[in-house]
Amino acid sequence: MQGPALLDQPARATREAELSLDTSIDRAAAALARRQQADGHWVFELEADATIPAEYLLLRHFLGETDAEIERKIANYLKSTQGAHGGWSLYHGGEFNISASVKAYFALKAAGEDADAPHMARARAAILAHGGAAASNVFCRIQLALFGEMPWKAVPVMPVEIMHLPRWFPFHLDKVSYWSRTVIVPLVVLMAKKPLARNPRKVSVRELYVVPPEDVTDWSVGLPDTVWTRLFAQIDRALRLVEPHLPKGGRESAIAKAMDFVHERLNGEDGLGGIYPAMAAALMCYDVLGYPQDHPDVLTCRSAIDKLMVIEEDRAYCQPCLSPVWDTGLAALAMMETGEGAPAERARAASDWLKDRQVLDVVGDWAAERPGVRPGGWAFQYANPHYPDLDDTAMVVMALDRCDRERYRESIERGVEWVLGLQSRNGGWGAFDADNTKHYLNYIPFADHGALLDPPTADVTARCVGMLAQLGYPKDHPALKRAIDYLLAEQEADGSWFGRWGTNYIYGTWSVLSALNAYGMDHQDPVMRRAVDWLVSKQRADGGWGEDGASYWEGQPHGEGKVSTASQTAWALLGLMAAGEVDNPAVERGIRYLSRTQNAEGLWDEEAFTAVGFPKVFYLRYHGYRAFFPLWSLARYRALKQGNSRQVPFGI
Repeated sequence: MQGPALLDQPARATREAELSLDTSIDRAAAALARRQQADGHWVFELEADATIPAEYLLLRHFLGETDAEIERKIANYLKSTQGAHGGWSLYHGGEFNISASVKAYFALKAAGEDADAPHMARARAAILAHGGAAASNVFCRIQLALFGEMPWKAVPVMPVEIMHLPRWFPFHLDKVSYWSRTVIVPLVVLMAKKPLARNPRKVSVRELYVVPPEDVTDWSVGLPDTVWTRLFAQIDRALRLVEPHLPKGGRESAIAKAMDFVHERLNGEDGLGGIYPAMAAALMCYDVLGYPQDHPDVLTCRSAIDKLMVIEEDRAYCQPCLSPVWDTGLAALAMMETGEGAPAERARAASDWLKDRQVLDVVGDWAAERPGVRPGGWAFQYANPHYPDLDDTAMVVMALDRCDRERYRESIERGVEWVLGLQSRNGGWGAFDADNTKHYLNYIPFADHGALLDPPTADVTARCVGMLAQLGYPKDHPALKRAIDYLLAEQEADGSWFGRWGTNYIYGTWSVLSALNAYGMDHQDPVMRRAVDWLVSKQRADGGWGEDGASYWEGQPHGEGKVSTASQTAWALLGLMAAGEVDNPAVERGIRYLSRTQNAEGLWDEEAFTAVGFPKVFYLRYHGYRAFFPLWSLARYRALKQGNSRQVPFGI
């Protein structure tokens, strides 16, 4: 009896592992299904750092509006995110950030927090130790100037007359990214008018200055010392002298042109550009320009901001934007990976919802560089027709194709047409525009955040390559050949790829490996082997993978962080499986990590910020990432292990 029982142990262990995997997948799929909306879409919370809720609270005080209950809840949120260093970080567990800390402190004080309370004293000490409010970035300086807490001379000049510049001029709105465009236009109106916040409680934060602001003699921003920086600094000084003498008529017509720009792109209850900073600046413009409170544009702008609020029993925060198209496409793909039956039906409902979100009639700002291209993309938000993006479009096309190519053929073809039309000259794709690569603009004083542009990136390019390859485009197709050359040139020396929109090299490497596999690159090609070796080398002792926002700074290690996360573990696993490594022991360890860390709800706990808005400046926590990416990787592992092929047949 003993011998046969021992011989059966490996088979029994394999069967138990399969049952455990099936259980994990079933529980995760059920949890994800419970989050689907009645009309078929998914939308999860999208959380940023302290700056957005702090700015929201200060916006209300700018307008002279106070609400003790909502302020108490936002204050609770801000206090809960205060770091051990005394200030606030750009991502969970990150280093102290001066601008986020100044805004959070100001908002807490405006909400009625006692400046002598221990948490406020710790924050103040940390801010002063890092140079005080004078060391904050341009956008924080504008916020302080609006409240009279910093002189306007501390803010680089950006005259509203830029609205009249011709396209051939070295600076033009068409030459900067969509997010910069939609924020700059209302901001330059505010900078021209230089209003003073109502500030009903007369809150001041002068205690955050090492030197009183009126005594500061050097307000230069923290840009690297280059020829471009010195040139633009000289231009800024000249503009500072000239601006007060610019003709009044030209200024007023520029303001009118700016507000026409805002009105055209107001975007209903989804807001200007679909992003909070642009919406808030627009609402302040309406106030400064004397629009009545019941003006349709004012009401529309307010409703868009209200839509971003997450209000819970004892805390509240403002989201930077909403992500329903992104969430729905990825959740649908995870469901399709899970199998037929109910998951497939849920994916079909999601696909029908996505089909109706395609932008087919609005010629957006992207047409400035590609005037002959028909619209056909998808935006990130519920609606943002002037600003569809390549990442969402490629991902949605892959989801529609996988769900039912014939049913969605027309949508797929229009989406592909738009993507092909937006390819940049270097073979890559940016997120929203083609050839948004005037890199000298990142050295203007106003651009100290370094995120003025939207150049091609490996992760977005990989998504577009994956889409074309999944649809059967041949290897010798000109767009594919140029894109592959771009991706190969972008590989880092260690074998990884940079992740612009997800943190960071784990995300980029997963994205590109998926694309190269779909393209048909031999899994033994040195390009793929280097990437596989790099991913395996970054696996942590617990079997997972984790990388934090520090990796965006020069000299920091790639693919490493303080903890493993479910979403980044899933990316690593999906990348390895795309490279033909489903039987690699590292993959099995990663799968065990996910099964072991699944919570009682069937999802995964994840406090880490595993995405990015602007590297080194603005980070994001997609609450949906802990739901659909782990499920996706577990289901793909099962499908490959139980199927007749170890080859991933999809572009993502």
